[in-house]
Amino acid sequence: MSFPVVVLIVVLALIAVRGALPWPLPIWAIMLTGAIAVLLVGSISPAQAATAINVDVMLFLFGVFVIGQALESSGYLFHLSYKFFKRARSADALLLMILFGGGAASALLMNDTLAIIGTPLVLLLAKQHRMAPAVLLLALAFAVTLGSVMSPIGNPQNLLIALHGGFANPFVDFARALALPTIVNLFAAFFLLKWFYRESFHGAALVHARRQPADLAFARVAKYSLLMLLALVLVKIVLSFWGINGFRLTYIALIAAAPI
Repeated sequence: MSFPVVVLIVVLALIAVRGALPWPLPIWAIMLTGAIAVLLVGSISPAQAATAINVDVMLFLFGVFVIGQALESSGYLFHLSYKFFKRARSADALLLMILFGGGAASALLMNDTLAIIGTPLVLLLAKQHRMAPAVLLLALAFAVTLGSVMSPIGNPQNLLIALHGGFANPFVDFARALALPTIVNLFAAFFLLKWFYRESFHGAALVHARRQPADLAFARVAKYSLLMLLALVLVKIVLSFWGINGFRLTYIALIAAAPI
């Protein structure tokens, strides 16, 4: 077994058990240590390591993480979630809205971002509506994993494929091929969660608490950035139909994050 494979197995094992260690380790520290190990033994040269970093992906992640953090820090995320989830009158409806709402949002904000900003949100929903946190956290995990598949900016691997795959109109091409399987799998996730966590699906009507942004001025900026992100996605699609492909996917995240 090659040394990089051994390092990969150790890294994944440490990530899996890090919460049970006497000194919990952050994921980034575990992965960085593994990367340094393969560099020190010469499994990969510093020059090869540098070329393995895709600047477009890093810049895109930076942009969407800025937007996601602003939505959470300003309180606009919780205000937006109230406006969205207040229509859910039952536990079934809430689960469906998390799956499909989270899936659609991850297709635009990237699944890493939604996983980070969505976790405190679904924990709050679980507490408000007396549901097991596990069922809503798993719904979020299914949503961001499945929903991100149908968009070229849904996850880093899709972004890499879109950047180097020669797609004429990546948003349309991804959606045409992957939207239907994504929808089918989101419904499958709903039935699986309802089966395994059926005790959480009480018959009581859900009552939602209104949430106002903590910082109105900052929330307004975060809202504008989110709207810019949606608008720039549409611009990218329209330009692609016209045969204009110079507007890179990375620009979408960076321009949208600029107001913040």
